Amino acid sequence: MSITASAPVSPFELTEDQRAIQETVREFAAEQLAPNAIEWDQQKHFPVDVLRAAGGLGLGGVYVDDAVGGSGLSRFDSVLIFEALATGDPSIAAYVSIHNMVAGMIDRFGDDEQRRRWLPGMCSMERLGSYCLTEPGAGSDAAALQTRAVRDGDHYVLDGVKQFISGSGDSDVYVVMARTGEQGPRGISTFVVEGGTDGLSFGPNEKKMGWNAQPTRQVIFEGVRVPVANRLGAEGIGFKIAMAGLDGGRLSIAACSLGGAQAALDKSLGYVRERSAFGSKLSEFQVLQFKLADMATELEAARTLLWRAAWALDVGDPAATRLCAMAKRLATDAGFSVANEALQIHGGYGYLAEYGLEKIVRDLRVHQILEGTNEIMRLIISRGLLAA
Repeated sequence: MSITASAPVSPFELTEDQRAIQETVREFAAEQLAPNAIEWDQQKHFPVDVLRAAGGLGLGGVYVDDAVGGSGLSRFDSVLIFEALATGDPSIAAYVSIHNMVAGMIDRFGDDEQRRRWLPGMCSMERLGSYCLTEPGAGSDAAALQTRAVRDGDHYVLDGVKQFISGSGDSDVYVVMARTGEQGPRGISTFVVEGGTDGLSFGPNEKKMGWNAQPTRQVIFEGVRVPVANRLGAEGIGFKIAMAGLDGGRLSIAACSLGGAQAALDKSLGYVRERSAFGSKLSEFQVLQFKLADMATELEAARTLLWRAAWALDVGDPAATRLCAMAKRLATDAGFSVANEALQIHGGYGYLAEYGLEKIVRDLRVHQILEGTNEIMRLIISRGLLAA
């Protein structure tokens, strides 16, 4: 038997459309985000007008069906988008990714009336979204949440507190996980609560290490009446809905880490080419050459795994949840490490706000915590391995 070799086809070769999307988003990030990122961080300004401009580009419903105003793209496309967006400002890119997670959950689990009601405004980002799972006493142990939703005729009455909610106070649509039944994951249901509903209030904007360009507040429910028509799916499947949203959310936050770290690496390359010490350009010092090589290698390795995980989620690979956890763990650890090394390369200048490095470091640090801590990612990965 003779075998004729065929030309290899790279599984990582982007299409012309994907390259065009990357270029468009990077241009938007360079023009609309990067010049303002430091000021927004220092002023704790949430640039809603710029978010709506992003919505005009189709970034408010990246993987939402185009029949309800979305862009109808794949999860693979989405990680290209969020990485490109984060090169301008990881904080804003991360919020856009969370908004997309909320819209994607409504698109996937909502009925036709729910999708038509909320998604067109969310896709344009005229209506902003927040994801409400974490509570003061239920972070990594999300199945232990205590916010309750008690059925009262054609409504549910919600009482409880959600913690660390991005966009809260400024958002219009809150996807909320609340307990309708027994303790544990099977007693949780999912609701859409609209901003301005009686009994809905917010804590003060948290003082944070990073992510200052997006608000983070408690979301407080005190006798909030929500129509039964606002429940996503059946009672008792809310934990499944929440976890399904997190698979994609982990990919998105991993992509944001890569984008921020890539920006830090690019700043470092420019710096060592221009800066001199001991009579030579910094780019001529082998120790810095090796450091830059390692930084680029770590990012490329993480990007490759991220693309693999995004593809797996798109095609429904049974290993997708495990791969998403792997990609999130690797990309967020690598992203923070690369940003921190970039600051070190800049020396004292890296510590100054005007260079933007210390902001990237602060912004990327939380990525190792949210959407499930990286310790929880290891737990998900090991469980998947041991169950195989």
